Amino acid sequence: MTSQPPTRILVISDTHGANLTTSNLEPVDLIIHCGDLTQESKLDEYKQAISLLRSLSAPLKLVIAGNHDFTLDTSVFAQKLIEAKLQPPQKDKAVKQAYGDFGEVRALLEDQREAGIIFLDEGTHDIELGDGCSLRVYASPYTPSKTGGWGYCYDPVEGHDWKIGKEIDIAITHGPPKGVLDYTYNKQRAGCSDLFGAIAKARPLMHCFGHIHESWGAKKVTWRGTECSELPSHFTDIDNDNSELIENLVTLRPGKFDSAAEKKLKKAKLRELVQPGYRHTAPTLQRGMQTLFVNAAIEGAETEMQQLPWLVELDLPRN
Repeated sequence: MTSQPPTRILVISDTHGANLTTSNLEPVDLIIHCGDLTQESKLDEYKQAISLLRSLSAPLKLVIAGNHDFTLDTSVFAQKLIEAKLQPPQKDKAVKQAYGDFGEVRALLEDQREAGIIFLDEGTHDIELGDGCSLRVYASPYTPSKTGGWGYCYDPVEGHDWKIGKEIDIAITHGPPKGVLDYTYNKQRAGCSDLFGAIAKARPLMHCFGHIHESWGAKKVTWRGTECSELPSHFTDIDNDNSELIENLVTLRPGKFDSAAEKKLKKAKLRELVQPGYRHTAPTLQRGMQTLFVNAAIEGAETEMQQLPWLVELDLPRN
């Protein structure tokens, strides 16, 4: 009996209304966009994001919102208009032209199903892939915010109810879990501890996200034991000795403490990755014991080049 080929998944996030600078990406089985389709949640940015998704070759494209996509979060959109002392779209032509009416962007995204684009609300979704695989996905656009004013945000003190079941194959969230690929430029952990706890209990094959641009990368995590601890955290529940950092910006970009030889090697490695236009990984994962974490934030800092999409090969359940 011949073994079935793995499912090829292109993961992107935080495109913020821009095109990918890479071109001629090869066809894949599935594309996942982890949110922040836009920078200012404007209609033309959503249209650009849809154009980007339609240009990528895959029969199915799963999309969630991010904190920048606030017009999809109607209550936040309405509150922002009040704070800016603006009339709602029905009464202000300029607002309607720039941002659309309440619900217009959602309808625009939901009209893209014929192109294989599926907009996911928070919750569990069963997906049938064209390669004969079935997929159970948990999706959520929510991220913690102390200041508010963004779409799909919650008070980090109050937390969020992450209903991620153990049967999940892939978790798609906009923000990272605390302790994994969530360092900001000032070396602070920006991820959600409640999300980490939910992932540690569910142990999906893959958890992909974005939001923290500077923590782009992938890590194969091996869990300690067969069950998570009572108060799970990255300190107590990850077996670091048997986990593997696949790639991050530190392994690709020359640092000030690198030797000349190290800088040369990193530059050569980055040139090799730019040519195909993605970073590839095909980890062997033991279900229930290992999880691949992917931060697929495309947008880098203003002075830096766009970060690469991730092409992940996973062995998924087949019908």
